[in-house]
Formats: sequence, C-alpha cells, structure tokens
Amino acid sequence: QGQVSFVSNEKYLRHLETTEASLVVVHLSLDVSAFSERISFIKVSDPYTAFVFLLKRFSAPREIARSGIAASAVIGSGVTLGEGVSIGEYVVIGDCCVIGDGVVIGAHSSLLRNVTIGSGSVLFPSVICYDGTLIGQRVTIHSGSVIGADGFGFAPQSDGSYIKIPQMGIVEIGDDAEIGANATIDRATMGSTVIGKGVKIDNLVQIAHNCHIGDHTVIAAQAGVSGSVTLGRQCMIGGQAGFAGHLELGDRTHVAAQAGISKSFLQPGQSIRGYPAQPMREQLRQEALIRGIGTMKQRIDALEAALRSLLEG
Repeated sequence: QGQVSFVSNEKYLRHLETTEASLVVVHLSLDVSAFSERISFIKVSDPYTAFVFLLKRFSAPREIARSGIAASAVIGSGVTLGEGVSIGEYVVIGDCCVIGDGVVIGAHSSLLRNVTIGSGSVLFPSVICYDGTLIGQRVTIHSGSVIGADGFGFAPQSDGSYIKIPQMGIVEIGDDAEIGANATIDRATMGSTVIGKGVKIDNLVQIAHNCHIGDHTVIAAQAGVSGSVTLGRQCMIGGQAGFAGHLELGDRTHVAAQAGISKSFLQPGQSIRGYPAQPMREQLRQEALIRGIGTMKQRIDALEAALRSLLEG
C-alpha cells in the first residue's frame, strides 16, 4: 500500500482487482466505480504522461558529479565554463571547449578539443566526445557512449588493401536528445552527422557517418544505421533493425524489430518489417503463406498420389 500506479487501457482494468496501489491514474473514459471504495483514482486524458510527471515529482535527484570542479579534473586552455557546472573526478576537457550553464559531466569522461555542450546537459561517467562535437541544451548522454569517433571509411586499392579516408566532419546533437549507454555516433566524413531535437537512442546503437536522424525519432537497442542514412521525423525503429547505407525513411515510419532495410521507404507513416523489409501488410501475408507450406505440401502430395492412381488405371 501507499504506492501509485496507472491504467491507460481498458484491457488492464482486471489488474485493479489485485493491485495494492493506493492511488491509480486512469483514463477519463474508464469506469472504475467498482474499485472506488478501496482505491483512490485520478482521471486524466493521458494517464501515461501524468504518471511520468508523478514519478518526476517524487523521485530523488541523482548525484552524477558534485557541484563545482573536482580537484582531479584536467581543464585545457581557452575553455569557457558556464555558471553552476559540475565536473567530476578525472574528467579531461580539451582546449577551447565551451561548457554551458548547469552542465554536469560525470567522472572519467573526456572531451577533446572544441567540444560545445549546451546548458543543462548531463554526461554520465565515462562518456567520450571527440573534437568538434556540438551538443545542444538539456541533452543526456549515458555511460560508455562515444560521440564523434571516425566513420568507417576506407578506399579499396588494386592490391586488395585499404587506405583510410580522413573523417573531417563532426557530430551535432540537438536539444533534448537522449543517448543510451554504450551507443556510438560516428563523425561525418565531411559536414555533420546530425541527431535531431528530442531524438531518443537506446543502448548499444550504432549511428554511422553522415547520418541524419530526424527530430523526435526513437531508436531501440542494438539497431545499426549505416552511413548517409536519413531518417525522417518521429520515426520508431525497433531493436536490432539494420539499415543499408544511403537510404531514406519518410516521417513517422515504424520499423519492426530485427527488420533489414535495404531500400528507401519515402511515404510518411508506413510500417515495415521483415528481411528484406517491406510494408507490414505484404510481409504478414508472406509470413502466413510460409507458415502454411507444410499443409500445402501435404495437399500436393495427396494430389500427386491421386493423379498417379488415375494414370495407372
């Protein structure tokens, strides 16, 4: 008792019979009168979002780094530090970096030269930002992530060897983005790899050089996005999805988990799945046919047997 929960869908109402929560946030349309003697309810138009605000209200703040600059931190020359920054133990900040007001940088993180971090952003311990990285305001980057490493660019030679293509660009991360743990975002060969405003990237995601991830797109764990891919705004990418290079997805495209995307899907609002990925309805139709192959073979075998019997008289 004393806990808070939420119900956003009628199919979960049955759980109210067994819940020990004292307060439940529910949708305006739900009839919960049968439970009102035992449970207090708050009715809102969006229970999920309301529950998020409740969690924020009652959650204890994390101490990622103490206020001020740790004695063991190394600050390069020409660095601009905003007001109220917190820089943890053994952080290394390269020359000419710009750190905005209220930025928090966890222990053992490293910023190479000319990195800019907007106000209110948080880097958890052991984040690496290569030179020239531009990070917007209120961005969160979790531990182990590497921003701005060289893109995977090598030119094949006549003798079968490869020479490295210099990666001269940078990474730009928009305001209010969040990058999960151990994610990697490569710098552009030229120009910028762009992570748009409000983008949410899960753990263990690879974003290759020169990609452009549209505003408010979400990418689940272990997805891999090859070089020069453009994802539209508000796309949803499932876990372990893989993209071939130089493709484009329209706005609000939904990609199912483990899909293999080998061509562009420009029409906004599509749902795609499978390998090679195709529109959801077509893929489901093909999967249904495949599941019926065993029965189909039995029918064909029976027809062949009947035909042989007729031919043999």
